[in-house]
Amino acid sequence: MKAVVMTRPGGPEVLETVELPDPEPRAPTEMLVRVHAAGVNPVDTKLRARGTYYSDRLPAILGCDGAGVVEAVGPEVRRFRPGDAVWWCNGGIGGEPGNYAELAVVDERFAAPKPERLDFVHAAAAPLVLITAWESLHDRARVAAGQRVLVHAGAGGVGHVAIQLAREAGCAVATTVSDGEKARFVAELGAERIVRYREEDFVEAVRAWADDGADVVLDTVGGGTFTRSFAATRHYGDLVTLLQPPPDTDWKEARLRNLRVSLELMLTPMH
Repeated sequence: MKAVVMTRPGGPEVLETVELPDPEPRAPTEMLVRVHAAGVNPVDTKLRARGTYYSDRLPAILGCDGAGVVEAVGPEVRRFRPGDAVWWCNGGIGGEPGNYAELAVVDERFAAPKPERLDFVHAAAAPLVLITAWESLHDRARVAAGQRVLVHAGAGGVGHVAIQLAREAGCAVATTVSDGEKARFVAELGAERIVRYREEDFVEAVRAWADDGADVVLDTVGGGTFTRSFAATRHYGDLVTLLQPPPDTDWKEARLRNLRVSLELMLTPMH
């Protein structure tokens, strides 16, 4: 099969198209899938530039997200059969091979039937950001109808999905964006309060919108945005971040507000 492999950390030039032997399922719950489309996420570019989680396993095939058609299944696969269209998030961080290839081996636990309304390209763009947004809001923050939710960087990959999931859960949503084009985009997704953070202070804006602060804040930016979000979260509220908190974080405001701070990394099952 043809595959795009990362030969070493660096710029795009470290990616090479090569011929590799076709992979074969090893575990009884694994499937061989013909990849029709592979998603590209920011984590892919970070791993390419800085190195994968398994630096001793180069060359590596990147790409966590994919969509395609099942070609063969292991003896204990129960949910799929050859010919089924599926989408998945699996591999691509340096251990198990990713999806920048014509074929991929995927455990059936990490795959789902591809929605009929999505073509393969759009399906391959969804899993990582969708799972991240879902876990952040439902598993970490436990959102409920009637709550007010602040999503940072609402026009971004995770952000624009989180807005829609929060609205679907019956929440009112505020979000931060940088410019007018992004403001129009998030308005179409259902954001109620749009904060152009270069022109107004998001903490003041959110507390004016939600009095004591948002019930739930999803931080997709990190750094100073994470720390300043303490004051934008109501007392006893939830703050979920996708990034590693800075080592010099001043936690005083979070403690005074008795916040529940959660870390979200949907790649955990791949480690």
